[in-house]
Amino acid sequence: MFQAELIEKAARFRSAEHDPTFNLSACPALVLNADYTPLSYYPLSLWPWQTAIKAVFLDRVDIVASYDREVHSPSLDMKIPSVIALRQYVKQSEFPAFTRFNVFLRDRFQCQYCGSHENLTFDHVIPRRLGGRTTWENIITACGPCNMKKGGRTPSQAHMPVQMKPIRPTSWQLQQHGKLFPPNYLHETWRDWLYWDIELEA
Repeated sequence: MFQAELIEKAARFRSAEHDPTFNLSACPALVLNADYTPLSYYPLSLWPWQTAIKAVFLDRVDIVASYDREVHSPSLDMKIPSVIALRQYVKQSEFPAFTRFNVFLRDRFQCQYCGSHENLTFDHVIPRRLGGRTTWENIITACGPCNMKKGGRTPSQAHMPVQMKPIRPTSWQLQQHGKLFPPNYLHETWRDWLYWDIELEA
């Protein structure tokens, strides 16, 4: 049997039978590209511990840092990787996919009419009934109340100016926006590889 699968089975047995508090699901690995930058900031590029260990045994990644916890197989004890780096560089596409999530991220999860962060949906700046298309340049984030208020009108007709002109963002721009939204939990071994646009504590 594949060594990583042996380790996984043994670790699951230990978790279930010997130590109910041994929660391996709380041990994801931060994934860095070959240049030691995160593959993604938002969502943060994390792999389950099983995937990380298999990648180690397949020589696809290098271990950069580890948790204090260990997993065991009959022939091997191994610390769980907390940070791994790909051995082969993954080139990022120049432009991200046109999805609802990426529209929200471009607009910083903020209604482009009133600035609200609640009850978000998306809106056609130029309504479809007036020929507006479903494109990066014509879709913005809007809260439910503003979307209802605007209805099938243009922003000028509704007297609802758009805060930022919608554009087709680059992948780099989205990643920069992702830095504005750090996750609630960052393991101490991740911090040297992550740079968030938040105020530093004194």
